[in-house]
Amino acid sequence: MPFSSNPINPSPLQSRLKRHPALFGFPFLLIIVGASFGLQTFTQTRYDLHDQKVKQMSGEQALGLDRKKKKFDIREEYYKLSAAGDQDWEPKRIARPNDFPELGVPPTEPPAKS
Repeated sequence: MPFSSNPINPSPLQSRLKRHPALFGFPFLLIIVGASFGLQTFTQTRYDLHDQKVKQMSGEQALGLDRKKKKFDIREEYYKLSAAGDQDWEPKRIARPNDFPELGVPPTEPPAKS
């Protein structure tokens, strides 16, 4: 055996942790859980401030700022668009360039070979 993984003089803490690994795990878990409870007050303050902002906005809405807005009605918009279709207008065709054939009509000249 060229090199052993066991130290010649292990420290008492190292040997104790090797025999009882819970000596490391329990304090670690206690710190994590304790920090969670400790940070709870800070997170609660954050959410309380956010809640105050939301209540402040709803108070302005209670004054009637939304009364000026007209509610959207799909039937009313349909009738507006259908009435706009009755106006006098005429579709005008735009002339195509000479290079492009008409759609649906076979070309009169054979394609030029390069």
